[in-house]
Amino acid sequence: MPRWSPDAALRLEAAAIDLFEGQGFADTTVPQIAAKAGLTTRTFFRHFADKRDALFLREREFPEAVSDFLQTVPSGSSPVATVRMGLAEACRGIQGWREQVARRQAIIRSEPALQERDLLRSHHLGAAIEVSLTDRGVDGRQAHALAAVAVTCFELALDRWLASAQDAALEDVLATVWVDVRTALDG
Repeated sequence: MPRWSPDAALRLEAAAIDLFEGQGFADTTVPQIAAKAGLTTRTFFRHFADKRDALFLREREFPEAVSDFLQTVPSGSSPVATVRMGLAEACRGIQGWREQVARRQAIIRSEPALQERDLLRSHHLGAAIEVSLTDRGVDGRQAHALAAVAVTCFELALDRWLASAQDAALEDVLATVWVDVRTALDG
């Protein structure tokens, strides 16, 4: 097995997803993941703390990417417009990953420990949005509330997108969710 591989984390992620789908999360071991990726168990632990982490590889950078997108929104934009534009940009970045997102979501839904970990991912996304808004001068309470709503809208949009036609744009689905949430809140 190679001692070093520049794409090791991605290979381990792909192997983990294949094994989780084929034999279930609980029945998959780290040595099996490493072997399927053609790497050592030691290499696995250089990249991940445990087998759950292999499923959340791409989630490490997502909150920071959303924060970066929010920073590119023109400074005169309202807080809501800032979040909507930032998340819309993030949606465009995810659009090509539909199959991978669907596979990952199916695995997460099958295992309570992964659902718990996914909540942590949502928390990190909300915190990144909140910090970005407060950095732009938005009141802390408003930033906190808007971040929570934004994460909820994004999660709802992701679910609807995965359940919709293959050619649906995540950005359009998110726009519809924003309208639905506003309508629900306005009564």
